[in-house]
Amino acid sequence: MMSQQQTLVLLKPDALQRGLIGKIIARFEEKGLKLVALKMIAVDEELARRHYVEHLEKAFFPELLQFITAAPVIAMALEGQEAVGVVRTLMGATNPLEALPGTIRGDFGLSLTKNIIHGSDSPQAAARELETFFAGELLDYDLSLNEWVE
Repeated sequence: MMSQQQTLVLLKPDALQRGLIGKIIARFEEKGLKLVALKMIAVDEELARRHYVEHLEKAFFPELLQFITAAPVIAMALEGQEAVGVVRTLMGATNPLEALPGTIRGDFGLSLTKNIIHGSDSPQAAARELETFFAGELLDYDLSLNEWVE
């Protein structure tokens, strides 16, 4: 049985710097996902450490920290049927060199670090990440499109 879910998506500094924000958001809208929050933010070291807590002790964390704090990110919350999995499929494999053409990373990603986008990897991670980036800010509204995509 499919479930209605919310998930976090971050369009990373490379997406912003390369002018890909509109194209990427359009893919989620075209899929029928509902945008329930959106903002541009500068990720500081404290926020990066909270968000990437599972990576703090990994060898690549310093490079990740430098990258995610280098320029603003676009944070968004998306909602829809099985939103976590749908977003993960649209994003493609974490490594853009392995991501299929037609996926966001397959079409736009350049390297494992510069891979354009982050999406929650489970409903539990989504709940934690949405609280980190959008505590009390998610909007609830009717999207007339819903009757055509559910």
